[in-house]
Amino acid sequence: MPTEPATKRVVHSARAAFGHTHPNYDVLALAHRLCRLQGWLLAQVRFYTGIPARTDDARWHQFWSSKLTVMGRQGVHVYSRPLRYRTKTVRLPNGMTLAFMAGEEKGADVRIALDVIRLAHRDEYDVAVLFSQDQDLSEVAEEIRIISAERRRWLKIACAFPSSPTSHSRRGIDKTDWIRIDRATYDACLDSRDYR
Repeated sequence: MPTEPATKRVVHSARAAFGHTHPNYDVLALAHRLCRLQGWLLAQVRFYTGIPARTDDARWHQFWSSKLTVMGRQGVHVYSRPLRYRTKTVRLPNGMTLAFMAGEEKGADVRIALDVIRLAHRDEYDVAVLFSQDQDLSEVAEEIRIISAERRRWLKIACAFPSSPTSHSRRGIDKTDWIRIDRATYDACLDSRDYR
């Protein structure tokens, strides 16, 4: 059984907001706060998101371009992909249907998985914290257990997610340790810059 290190280096991967009208949290502040609460040393922060093309949504294109530029200057490893648009249809309460174009991220989860596994092989962290609730990432947790056993090295994967009475999901990623983020913790890490 690998020995748990006294000081744990953390890689934090984020791609979701708490529930405000736009992603307004400071990625570094939230990562530092979560690590401090757990007694971990933050080694690096990675951020993954989709960005609409300027021609599809100029406002959100500008927002993400500006925010990612600032995060990159702060030392955050940023990974962005263009959003892909698909027609979605929903049934309204009155029985009618509504079709609309919706942007979807494609490839961010794969990139997160690859990075978590690659960085584990390179011995760049002891704990990977995923700020996501995407169950597709549970397979990464299983792979981290295998890497830990093969290398006889202590590794952990945790899932940090917003937790409130109005949260859509109250579950973290299966096979990970769950870190619930309350509103006060999130609000203490708001980004005062307006990128819109």
